[in-house]
Amino acid sequence: MVTSNAPHVRVRLTTPRAVFAVALIVTLWASAALGLKVPPLPDRRINDYAGALTPAQRDVLEQKLIQREHGASNQVVVAIFRSLDGESLEDFSIRLAQAWRVGQKGLDNGVIFLVFVDDRKMRIEVGYGLEANLTDAVSSSILRDVVAPRFREGRIADGISAGLDAIDQAIAGTYRQPVRSARPKQSIDPFTLLLLVFVFGGLGMAIIPALFYRSGRRAGWTGGGAGWGGPYIGGGGWSGGSGSSDSGGFSGGGGSFGGGGSSGSW
Repeated sequence: MVTSNAPHVRVRLTTPRAVFAVALIVTLWASAALGLKVPPLPDRRINDYAGALTPAQRDVLEQKLIQREHGASNQVVVAIFRSLDGESLEDFSIRLAQAWRVGQKGLDNGVIFLVFVDDRKMRIEVGYGLEANLTDAVSSSILRDVVAPRFREGRIADGISAGLDAIDQAIAGTYRQPVRSARPKQSIDPFTLLLLVFVFGGLGMAIIPALFYRSGRRAGWTGGGAGWGGPYIGGGGWSGGSGSSDSGGFSGGGGSFGGGGSSGSW
């Protein structure tokens, strides 16, 4: 019989720190393995992975961003997906931003507008250099007040176009939150109005002469030429206010993102 005297090695994960470290490693590994895959760096500014836009719509939006990029150094990119597949919107958005590195290195002046059609969710991811003007509150207003109303009507291309215009205005410091129009006051239908006039007019004709008669008798009045006019029913009004053919390619310039921006739904 051969007896081994080799010592037994046991690994004990008894401390909270060790348990937390192992749990973190497992979580990160699972997220990388099961999470939504980030597409490779694109060569266009409008990237429709969901087929939500027609080729003509995609080209119009692409030319809009090309022209604006020529007039300024900022880079704006759109990414349209079918679904998040259960992943967190914010987690995937920052992973994509850090992988694509939209914007210029040192200026960090990139913006990514993400749309998830089936989930009806969207997000504006803002580079460090543009956070002063394109704040979280402004990004939220753009999604809520500009993009969402158009998306709810099924006008995806119009919503993206209007959102890009609003993003450009915000970067320039000229964005103003749209004023929501007040609901019009409910008008009274003609039949109801006629009925009210008849009822109150009849009551007035019956009550007021009787009051005059009683008052006249107390004061000794026997007649006179005083006239009476019925009530005047008037109406009030209210008012509510409220290209280039260049098709140059795109490539990330090394911009950095830190999670600034806002998420929304429609």
